[in-house]
Amino acid sequence: MSTAEEFESKPVSPEKLQGAKPFAASYAGEHVAGTEFVIGALFVSWGVGATDILLGLLWGNLLAVLTWGLITAPIATDTRLTLYAYLEKIAGPGTIKLYSVVNGILFCVLAGAMITVSASAVRILFGIEDQVGYFPSDLRFVLVVLGVGAVVVYMAVKGFKKLAAFAEICAPWMILMFIIGALAMMPILVSATAGVEGIHSFSDFLVVASESIWRDTEGEVGFWHVMAFAWVANLAMHGSLGDMTLLRFAKKPQYGYFSALGMFIGHYLAWVCAGIMGAGSAIVLQTTITAIDPGSVAYTALGASGILAVIIAGWTTSNPTIYRAGLAFSSLNHKWGRTRVTIVVGVITTIIACSPFVFSGLLGFVGYMGLLLAPVGAIIVTEHWIFPKIGFTRYWSKYKGNTTNWAAFSTWIVSMIAGIAVEQAGLLHLFFILIPLWVFATALYIGLASMMGAKADYPEAKDAEREEVKRKIAEVRYLKGEDGESVAIESVEPMMAVLAKYVSWSALIVCVGMGVMAYLEGDSTLLSSWLIFPTLTYFVTATYAYLASKEDSDASAGEAVQSN
Repeated sequence: MSTAEEFESKPVSPEKLQGAKPFAASYAGEHVAGTEFVIGALFVSWGVGATDILLGLLWGNLLAVLTWGLITAPIATDTRLTLYAYLEKIAGPGTIKLYSVVNGILFCVLAGAMITVSASAVRILFGIEDQVGYFPSDLRFVLVVLGVGAVVVYMAVKGFKKLAAFAEICAPWMILMFIIGALAMMPILVSATAGVEGIHSFSDFLVVASESIWRDTEGEVGFWHVMAFAWVANLAMHGSLGDMTLLRFAKKPQYGYFSALGMFIGHYLAWVCAGIMGAGSAIVLQTTITAIDPGSVAYTALGASGILAVIIAGWTTSNPTIYRAGLAFSSLNHKWGRTRVTIVVGVITTIIACSPFVFSGLLGFVGYMGLLLAPVGAIIVTEHWIFPKIGFTRYWSKYKGNTTNWAAFSTWIVSMIAGIAVEQAGLLHLFFILIPLWVFATALYIGLASMMGAKADYPEAKDAEREEVKRKIAEVRYLKGEDGESVAIESVEPMMAVLAKYVSWSALIVCVGMGVMAYLEGDSTLLSSWLIFPTLTYFVTATYAYLASKEDSDASAGEAVQSN
């Protein structure tokens, strides 16, 4: 997809809509990320019991999936607009300029954390010590960050299709690395647990988990905090509707439920496995879990493959995050162009990534990110769904000729101030503020909009509605094949592509087998020394199979065009 086809300010055209596979791969890849090593380790340091972790993550991630599936995806596929384009229709250019700056900065910091995590693995190759302080302690680490950032920015500039392709190849292997790393560390944790000789049942696992991984210190943090964090961790993408940017390309709103692949593989399985790896690595290195960075954790568990895992895990999340930041800033002036803006944003993000504090304070940052952006999600949902039901006019401020929807702007600012005040006063934990803040913002916006003109009828509204209905009808017809613009031609994959695909699957099976052997034998030496070979085999063959299949499908599409 070229830059001109990213549809930054207009609805995505029907022929550019994507099927299920890219979204499944994107969610699985993006949310199995380098920061999972950070968050998984932080859960261990929280002093929360094993049962609270396992159940809290289950319910919190379920809430996140439902938010994506019931709110974000339906609005994205109904409007076919980015968050920024749709917010401009609702709240006006004045509001979107401030929002784009705030949102873009937040995404830059988040992407910076991912780049820092990737760099924490690369620094092992150069003998650089763990970077867990607020600022880098070695100039070579800064150079590593700059190199990693350059690759990430290049991928982000390529657009949605390139990001999805990258995630599609990396996702299966990344998922297995978390599982294999946990398997490798389990014998060490079993040895450190009195009264347990092995994992023969789930009860045995719970004993090991409670005694040697997630030790309950009976502090203030518990089940509800874990559940709330799992839900708000990606609030900027679902509850604040940031993923309209990606889901506007989805053929069906149901594709929002593919977020379950990210949540239950990345934010459940990976967080649990990362906690196991972190606790085991701390024992092996004879230190505390807070004194080692993600690179050390992965390298201790997986050897050279661990370094690669952290690098790629950081890339698969920082790429789409920088892409989102680029869209945010390009909405300030459409003449700038997404490519140019993304490069500038990438440079800024990479500079931010040079300081390790961006990932060491990740949990608090994610909470505040939700606090700042959630009111905007409430405003959009209110205007999109609630206004038509209560007789208000959608986009009323635009029809009045306002450059700023002061009802929306005031709601956002007041809600942010209220949320920050509540958190600073200690009335509610940061993770618990978001739901009452959403309700408050919804009620405030309805009240202010009612007084400022949302109740009135506007002739332009009927004309705009008719045009929108025409667009949706044309899209439905296209997706049903009623326009006759395409002819399906059966595609046969080249023999070498099929062979490469089977070899790549076999390489993954070998990786799993090595992980199981390391667990059964209680020795990860073989794993850390030899896992890199099936890993490299997988990436070479999987990439070849993907490129060969893509070339064949493009050729088939060309034949379809010629046949018409």
